Amino acid sequence: MRRDASGFAARSWAEIDLPAIDRNVGRIKQALPARIRYVAVVKADAYGHGMPEVASRLLQAGVDCFAVANVSEAARLREVGHDGDILVLSPSLPEEHDRAVHMGLDLTLNSPDEARSLAAAAARAGRRARAHIKVDTGMGRAGIWHEKALALIRLVRESQDLEWRGFYTHFSEAESDHGFTAEQRRIFLSLLTAVPESERTRLMIHADNSAGLETFSRETPFNAVRIGLMQYGLPPAEGSFLQSLRPEPVLSFHARVVLVKRLPAGTAVSYGRTKVLERESRVAVVAVGYGDGVPTAASNRGRFLIRGRRCPVLGRVTMDQTVVDVTDVPEAAVGDVATMLGAQGADRITVAEFCAWSDCIPWEALCTLTQRVQRVYRSDRT
Repeated sequence: MRRDASGFAARSWAEIDLPAIDRNVGRIKQALPARIRYVAVVKADAYGHGMPEVASRLLQAGVDCFAVANVSEAARLREVGHDGDILVLSPSLPEEHDRAVHMGLDLTLNSPDEARSLAAAAARAGRRARAHIKVDTGMGRAGIWHEKALALIRLVRESQDLEWRGFYTHFSEAESDHGFTAEQRRIFLSLLTAVPESERTRLMIHADNSAGLETFSRETPFNAVRIGLMQYGLPPAEGSFLQSLRPEPVLSFHARVVLVKRLPAGTAVSYGRTKVLERESRVAVVAVGYGDGVPTAASNRGRFLIRGRRCPVLGRVTMDQTVVDVTDVPEAAVGDVATMLGAQGADRITVAEFCAWSDCIPWEALCTLTQRVQRVYRSDRT
């Protein structure tokens, strides 16, 4: 029986299959050209899987370096003993630069002001700061707009306090708009030609994740790839050169049935998104809700697996509980496991299905599992 930190039976938990991470990383590395560095993205607590445990496993599996969202996440990686390369993907604040230099982080530069602030912190520390330049080639989010990128490149190259280590962009529609992606690639590569080849060969050059076969052709200088969802078991986007890989799901999401009862026909279940029962029904109250990571959008739409069979959500998902119809599962009882994500018996609820019921994207489905959901790690020995 699963137990929480206080020793009580766990009411909701996520199981993390660590050997599946090993196998996923092995398949990805085998598919990548030998010259391509594997940048493992572990931001947002490793997409909700638990960053310290997952990062340790990824290191064992042979990834080259890590990417996180911010300096605080990088500090957490340092605290668990990782002393290798960590790339901070998001823009950083001036007050974070002294700490970033001290920890030896690779910071992303998005503007001349950011570069000057980081250089000043490096000068105060008496050491060079490690930097990547990000170029906005059309996504409109982070990065310096491509028409102004040459000035930032020049500033970083000429600074005595900055060590330029990487150059990258983000393909915003790689899986759906190949024409726009080709234009983003053209803009990015044209900027790269302004950098002497002697400097270019030592840079880590990367775009969005597995963004298409052309990215890694021998004619282009890309030499790294940022891997996120795929290492956690979600399939690559259509059109990716890794599309043939079939990664194994790593995370499953479960909770316990805490009450089973009968309700007469005509009962209005829950509130807000009320479901009026058309027949006498047997219902189960499951100890999980939006306070755990089940979106309210799944109200009257989602399915939970109980005793290997799909049971529809009735009424609105509440903060702590969700009601499901178990009329067709007469043996359902208090204490049973309800599965929201993952396999039970011969059936499986995939992340794609969960997202369809919940009006969310895969990143969101994984990242919004709250701290109230206990993480349980399966190792080779279990």
